[in-house]
Amino acid sequence: MTIHAILTDIEGTTSSISFVKEVLFPYARDALPGFVRLHGKEPEVRRWLDAVATEIAASACQDEVIVETLQGWIDQDRKHTALKALQGMIWDIGYRNGDYTAHLYPEVAGVLRGWHAAGLPLYVYSSGSVPAQKLFFGFSDAGDLNGLFSGNFDTEIGGKREAASYTCIAGAIGIAPGDILFLSDVVEELDAAREAGLRTVLLDRISDYPTPRIGEATHGHARVEDFRQIAP
Repeated sequence: MTIHAILTDIEGTTSSISFVKEVLFPYARDALPGFVRLHGKEPEVRRWLDAVATEIAASACQDEVIVETLQGWIDQDRKHTALKALQGMIWDIGYRNGDYTAHLYPEVAGVLRGWHAAGLPLYVYSSGSVPAQKLFFGFSDAGDLNGLFSGNFDTEIGGKREAASYTCIAGAIGIAPGDILFLSDVVEELDAAREAGLRTVLLDRISDYPTPRIGEATHGHARVEDFRQIAP
């Protein structure tokens, strides 16, 4: 069956897990208190702070409590939409200040460009917010790659381990699920995508997963070590 679109994860798929955990997360954690003090009254920031306040049943004026909660969620790597949105705003500052560029595995940019040149639509689905995704690919080690992608999705469309999310994505891009190839390093995400009818490939990079996941550990998904082994 011919693939008509590729949907890709970011962390552990196009980029190392260590970059996110050792660079982006600490940067956002350290910057949160000052960011909230400076920008907490801005409507888009306030929206997400109030969402956290509502969830933890704290007064919206207790920004110190909200910041401590968000920092705890960063430590837990919690996939919360409000946290991801606020992190994205903070990372925007870091990227634009030149504090870092987004890590990509060496072969990724070239393969993505090749797929795009061949007319294959590319999409991103990550737990990071859509603005954070665009920052990531806009300020990558390989330059601005955003022009390669036809669309971006985050957890506002649904959780990455829920089949319904992939059904919604297929509907949004107007391509039958069976004609979409989803790339991820997380088996449970691939399980959900396959349940929705998508085709799947497990990225199993030794730098992120020193013990290869083979046989039953892959749940039957096609397994590759880098993008060059993917043949859509």
